[in-house]
Order: sequence, then C-alpha cells, then structure tokens
Amino acid sequence: MTTAPDTALVRRARRMVKVLGATYPDARCELDFRTPFELLVATVLSAQTTDRRVNAVTPALFERYPNAAALAAADRERVEELVKTTGFFRAKAGSIIGLSQALCERFGGEVPARLDDLVTLPGVGRKTANVVLGDAFGVPGITVDTHVARLSRRLGWTSETDADRIERDIAALITKPEWTHASHVVIWHGRRCCHAKKPACGACPLASVCPSYGEGPTDVAIATALLRTEGPA
Repeated sequence: MTTAPDTALVRRARRMVKVLGATYPDARCELDFRTPFELLVATVLSAQTTDRRVNAVTPALFERYPNAAALAAADRERVEELVKTTGFFRAKAGSIIGLSQALCERFGGEVPARLDDLVTLPGVGRKTANVVLGDAFGVPGITVDTHVARLSRRLGWTSETDADRIERDIAALITKPEWTHASHVVIWHGRRCCHAKKPACGACPLASVCPSYGEGPTDVAIATALLRTEGPA
C-alpha cells in the first residue's frame, strides 16, 4: 500500500510547479510535429539525442513517409539514412517502421489515445506514450525523461531511480490536470538552469525552496553565466 505524501511536500511541489510555470510561460514539447503520428515517431527518435537534432531530420522523413502506411512499407536502409544523425539509427529505424506496421495492423493506421495501447508498439514505453497523450491528445501524463528523473530527486519529490516509481511519486504530489504542464516546466528547467553537472543554483527561481541548493555555484554572476536561453543543441 502506497503511503500518502506529506502535506508540506505536496504544497512545496505544487509551489515549485507554479514558480517554474511563471519562469517558463512558453514551456511546451520542443519536438516539431503536426499529427499524433509525427509526434510518436519524433519522440522515439529523440531517445539519447536532442530535440533539435530530431527536428532537423523529421521534415525530410515525414515528407517521404507522411503516415503510418507509408512508413510501414518503407525501405529500411532508406529510413536508416534519413535518421542516421540521431544516433542508434538502426534500432530507431527498426522501431519506427515496426510501430508503423503495428499501427496499420491493429489500429487502422491511427495512433491510439490510450496508454495501454501505445506501450504495445515497438520502441514505445511509458515516457513516449505520455508525451503523445499529453501533447497530441490532451490527456494528462507525466513524462519521466532524464531531466524529470534528475530534477524530481533534486527537488525532493522522490528518492527513486526507476522511471515508473518516479512517475508514481510525482503523480501523488501534482494534481492530474497539471501533469503534462509540470513535465514541460521541469524539462525546460533542466535544460536551461538545473544542469546535470553544474546546476545554476545562484540564478535558480527555486533557490529558496530547493533542498539541493548549493550543488552548483551559488554566486549569482557565475550561476547566471551557466543559464541557457534554449534547450541544448
């Protein structure tokens, strides 16, 4: 039986989300997409690379393969060439072709709007499913990527390292309608301020409430120099 989180922790977590929301009012998914299918494929390609790198390759990919039916019938070597710069291109090409085939075979070529269906697709786990649900369908979801995993521990929201357990702990702190928004602002904060190796603590909007304050430089000038105005290239 899961123990309910401390009331003070709930209040602090929700305050943090509010502050981050004010700090990053434009926070959103940084993958370019026009359809649920494009977002699904782009999210699979984004594993272990940057959104900017994915955004550089998807226009040509989707021009040639605009839907699940087209990608399901694609020549694998051609797809590998198109996605090569995203890294692990052979596995990724196999996943996006495989998920396209599964969409055609089981879902009429359309991306399903249920987590239980999405995670049955090749290369699609809960993280990818929650991105698609939240940003393509408006269904609240918590995206536990590397930034959310790191920051949720730094902020004291969880002590877990397993993504599913982190998702569970965050869900207990943040109201469901806020799940997608909370994911976005935490990811933006991780990319722009709370870096993995040297967080910009002295310039952080959460400095007064963060239990990990001091892990990075606290001098305002030094910390400000570490800030990024956009996600990493």
